[in-house]
Amino acid sequence: MAIKDNILIRGTPTTAASKVLERYRAAYDSTVIEKLRGADAVFLGKTNLDEFAMGSSTENSAFQLTKNPHDLERVPGGSSGGSATAVAAHEAITALGSDTGGSIRQPANFCGVVGLKPTYGAVSRYGLIAMASSLDQIGPITKTVKDAAIVFKVIAGKDVFDATSADPPPGGYDKLLQPELEDIKKLTIGLPKEYFTEGLNSSVTEAVDKAISALKSLGIKFQEISLPHTKYALACYYIIMPAEVSANLARFDGIRYSRIANLHGSKRRSAQKLLDTYVRQRSEGFGAEAKRRIILGTFVLSSGYYDAYYAKAQRVRALIKKDFDEAFKKVDALLTPVAPTPAFKIGERADDPLAMYLSDVFTIPVNLAGLPAISIPVRDAGGMPKVPSRTEEPKVPSKLEGLPIGFQLIGKHFHETDILGIGQYYDKLFEPR
Repeated sequence: MAIKDNILIRGTPTTAASKVLERYRAAYDSTVIEKLRGADAVFLGKTNLDEFAMGSSTENSAFQLTKNPHDLERVPGGSSGGSATAVAAHEAITALGSDTGGSIRQPANFCGVVGLKPTYGAVSRYGLIAMASSLDQIGPITKTVKDAAIVFKVIAGKDVFDATSADPPPGGYDKLLQPELEDIKKLTIGLPKEYFTEGLNSSVTEAVDKAISALKSLGIKFQEISLPHTKYALACYYIIMPAEVSANLARFDGIRYSRIANLHGSKRRSAQKLLDTYVRQRSEGFGAEAKRRIILGTFVLSSGYYDAYYAKAQRVRALIKKDFDEAFKKVDALLTPVAPTPAFKIGERADDPLAMYLSDVFTIPVNLAGLPAISIPVRDAGGMPKVPSRTEEPKVPSKLEGLPIGFQLIGKHFHETDILGIGQYYDKLFEPR
């Protein structure tokens, strides 16, 4: 396994791709690491990410640039771009990532692998360096949907160190690895009309239509539904998330964790005042995107603006969740694109934050509602090989127009079994016979 470098492994460097934590070594194991150790997982190393998981391309790392293994001129997505790349390039069988607004699903989509964002609370966040605590969730990135189910079953469950974690649903996750086709055929998948807009790249439209046709061949029914408040999700997210970033990153003050003397390029001089310590640590340690979000978050929480922005965004968030609740009275799962376009070129959106933020327009509503969702690569008729042996070089996932494209399945709270079951039978359609 490869592990995103914002998840603590005792005694190893954990930088969150930031100069602020350049020399920090974790003092304890995160809960997911403890559980994986108990399952005899082998940790190969840490993977690159956008600084503090803030980004959609892994270009915001303070250390290295990660490239998409299918096209070295393109981004792997973000913020879990390193984890998705490691799996897609066959450097690891599976990896862990974190997903705050699409940071597992979008890079999995760009790299042609599977990425599962579990229900909020299904997996403990203890030992994950927090970005936005009401949105963050740890999940697996894998080659197949079944592999995602295997990893999820190991890491899921309530944790005394995380008050937001929850017990498994009644019956647990017993059917995760052996879903019954008859149960899958009983499910109805909703197609939210707000996700299939004119702004979709034609390759994405073609790929998603292809996935829908394949799932219909299994006997699954489809129904068009509406999520009317979806159009407000992006604006809502970019108020709530920076507010939580502002609070969570306040701890990096130059006294705890890495010291300013250890920061790259810092000149040794004694701080005249405590404020000097804070200013030097944060101005020299944080990158441009982290600073942007801290400043924005501090602004929306400040006196006179809290009610106008943050409180209003939380009310909109409740409406977005209500849309999903109403939809799930009619259908069992939803199917949408993962991103409006395939992977874009390195540097193409680096100077345009708004264009970068739009990369997550289809994944953000899931985090606001706390739902489980999975990104699955669209397969061609050539099929997907079974899990390769150590001596067998796996085939590159099938691609459209040279780049991988996936589709997203969204489930009800704690109904990972539904979306993982649908995904496993989708994969089986393309196994060599």
